[in-house]
Amino acid sequence: MARFIKRMFQRLVVLALGIFSVWLIVFVVFDTADNRLPWILALAVTYGLAAYVILPRAVRMSLKVLQRKRVPSYTTTGDGFPGDPVNLALIGTLAQLHAAFGNCRWTVADKLSLASCVRMARTFVLNSPYPAAPFSTLYLFGRGQDVGFQKPIGDSPRRRHHVRFWALSLERAEETLGKPEFWFNTDCPSLETPVLWVGAATKDTGFSLTKLTFQITHATDSDTNIERDYIVDELRKNGAVVDVNLYQARQPLPVTRVNRYITDGEILVASLAASPAVA
Repeated sequence: MARFIKRMFQRLVVLALGIFSVWLIVFVVFDTADNRLPWILALAVTYGLAAYVILPRAVRMSLKVLQRKRVPSYTTTGDGFPGDPVNLALIGTLAQLHAAFGNCRWTVADKLSLASCVRMARTFVLNSPYPAAPFSTLYLFGRGQDVGFQKPIGDSPRRRHHVRFWALSLERAEETLGKPEFWFNTDCPSLETPVLWVGAATKDTGFSLTKLTFQITHATDSDTNIERDYIVDELRKNGAVVDVNLYQARQPLPVTRVNRYITDGEILVASLAASPAVA
């Protein structure tokens, strides 16, 4: 009974946050902007504040109220929603990772900044090339991605293959595998030694809006297994990886100092080659 009451109270709080957010957007932000700006500008300002300020904060507060502490097999967005699934893991140094993808003619994504966002928006609208277009930030191990690679499909960043990676020390992985601490670890290891590069690979297919907050973003292909297999096949054809294996959730993972990898889906695991073949 106590649990039921607590759950209902949490839902009422979340409902109240939703109602307050709508009231704030419609009767405060829009009314204020409409009294000072032309209608179209007032609408644009309202959208910007609602999608990028008010709704993301309301969502984060709601998730804290609901205490959704799940051990994920996926990344999360800045608003706390599930992001791209974890479906790839590579073992090696940062230099090996760069060499592997560079040899396959993939490009390192630019850091997210005002300048890169403006350029991204311009090339997206004009359908013009931007091989190093930035990624939005997704979170795993309590931090944003450490590095990301992409390969355009065509001549614009509207459609592209891409993958984000988070580094986890092999020692740390061995200590925390099978525990929530594996996912909530926030330490970025030294990238001069071999680490476990946990990856989330997806294919961007066009334009979309995020759920609930309605932020502008890429639409992605729902079959992330195909994208994962495509990336590993490219790496394998160019001699960039060895010992490629597909593992089910909770299967033993016989790689250096790592016994198993916790995930709800399948993950391709490979070791980065010391010297990739020249394409």
